[in-house]
Amino acid sequence: MKKSFFISKIAFACTLFAVSQVAFAFSKPTDVVDDEVLERQNVVESAEEHVDAVHIGVLSGPSGIPMAWAMENVCEISNAKVEYEVFAGANLLLPKLLKGEIDIGFLPPNVAAKVYNANNGAIIAAAVAGNGMMSLITKDKNVKSIKDLNGKTVNVAGQGATPDYMMRYLLAKNGVNAELDFSIPNAEIAPSLIAGKIEYAVVPEPFATVATLKNAEITRAIDIQSAFAEASGTDGVFPMTLIVVNANFAAAHPKVVENFLTAYSKSAAWTLENPKDAGSLVEKHSIGLNSAVSAAAIPNAAYTFKRAKDAKGDVEKILGVFLEFDATSIGGKLPDDGFYF
Repeated sequence: MKKSFFISKIAFACTLFAVSQVAFAFSKPTDVVDDEVLERQNVVESAEEHVDAVHIGVLSGPSGIPMAWAMENVCEISNAKVEYEVFAGANLLLPKLLKGEIDIGFLPPNVAAKVYNANNGAIIAAAVAGNGMMSLITKDKNVKSIKDLNGKTVNVAGQGATPDYMMRYLLAKNGVNAELDFSIPNAEIAPSLIAGKIEYAVVPEPFATVATLKNAEITRAIDIQSAFAEASGTDGVFPMTLIVVNANFAAAHPKVVENFLTAYSKSAAWTLENPKDAGSLVEKHSIGLNSAVSAAAIPNAAYTFKRAKDAKGDVEKILGVFLEFDATSIGGKLPDDGFYF
């Protein structure tokens, strides 16, 4: 059956927002400005091409939640108009990103890496916007760890996506024989568990929150991030969402990208501090979730902001999991340093 997808162009009136003010708020005060450094900065900024509009692609659903404040308040970046477009899935956003119709967007790490490797570096990673936020949910009180899944059938959200390869990794590392079932669409997994049609499911937010809110018997029996930390001997941190940029746009407008990242970091921080208000903005800007679900999911959603060059180790950690089970899922190899803005 062919799925229909919804794409909405965001049109809104917002108060003028100067990114330079955001940059000031996030900068450290200094009493001395190095004239030579200032001169170099002026040369770089004057050499950068002017852009009339910056086109931002926002993913509907949990990945888009931290963008709601920016969509409400950020009308200009580097004196350029900001235009937002909401996409139902990465498969719809990606073609426009490659064509340059979208300048900055959001993708899973494996998708971004595969596109980079297969398209001569057509897109690059600018920052990590969200870390792992998956749980195994069930009504079975006897399940406490991955080893307790031996012989079970586990429904997983997203074949070929992070939940799929992460569960393959965890089952292999723990010597567990369990069947992974991908037959139920993501949005129907929680209702199926509530109705008793399935017993175990690995889902990201907000699906875990929805299930636990609707049925008190359902619990987050296994935190996948903790299970990964134990199995890998690491801190368990792995990205699930990257901010990505069309490589040509990044080369022509690095200052614009920097200013967007500054604005995004403020938007993400505000979201974590104001989940109820953020939920209202998510619903207002049609990001695919209602206000109550968004507000409830935010504390569990592992939103973050870390520049790609500083998050290379974390990115390679999750890409290594994909590489172990299916090298083609990331384009056959880890991306080189050019991938990181």
